Amino acid sequence: MANGYADLTVIIPTLNEEKSVGQVLRRISREYNGCEIVVVDDGSDDLTKQVVKGFAKQERRVRFFDRSATGMERGLTASIVYGIMRSTTKYVIVIDADLQHPTEKIHEMASRLRSGCDLVVASRARVTDWAAYRRIISRAFMYVGRAVLFVEAKETCADIFSGFFGIRRELFVSTYKKNSSRFVGEGYKILFDFLKCVDRGALRIGNVPFVFRTREFGSSKAGVTQGLALLRSFAS
Repeated sequence: MANGYADLTVIIPTLNEEKSVGQVLRRISREYNGCEIVVVDDGSDDLTKQVVKGFAKQERRVRFFDRSATGMERGLTASIVYGIMRSTTKYVIVIDADLQHPTEKIHEMASRLRSGCDLVVASRARVTDWAAYRRIISRAFMYVGRAVLFVEAKETCADIFSGFFGIRRELFVSTYKKNSSRFVGEGYKILFDFLKCVDRGALRIGNVPFVFRTREFGSSKAGVTQGLALLRSFAS
């Protein structure tokens, strides 16, 4: 099919990913003909912007938004919301730019969406090379997050904190507009923010397991600020 993925936009939030974002763009543009690619940068101070702009000159399907020049709220969640709101296709898939999310899973995720799923979550079946303290912290936050969703009788899934997921755009937009105050823009767990706005059992959710890869370049953005933002998300 000449435009096999014309119903799909891939959203890629970036912050200092100069060494990996080009590879992600090449893989997606090669593997998913017809899809739109939206890159939203949150103020990179390396060469990320130049890499994306250079790629966009050769590939017209790539659109680049530099949020650092807008004076808007900073943060991963804010960047993803910004990108989804500017997409126009029926489906959107959010993926990181650091090569930890396998681009080959996009095919299965798109197929699940087309078959009737409202939301498809790429869940981390296994995480490689995480330090023990990070595993403990991640598991503790996961328990708290699941408790919040259970108490509020909200939707859940196999990996409530996954940063790799696909959704019907109309569903996300309508949910966000009704519940924008529950989304913590400076946070980094937008899927959790979305789930806590949806009543339990309201969605058909698909699950696509994957191995969370070791970061090849750069460093993790997770830190105290992001941890505090997640605590705010639990309470909002």
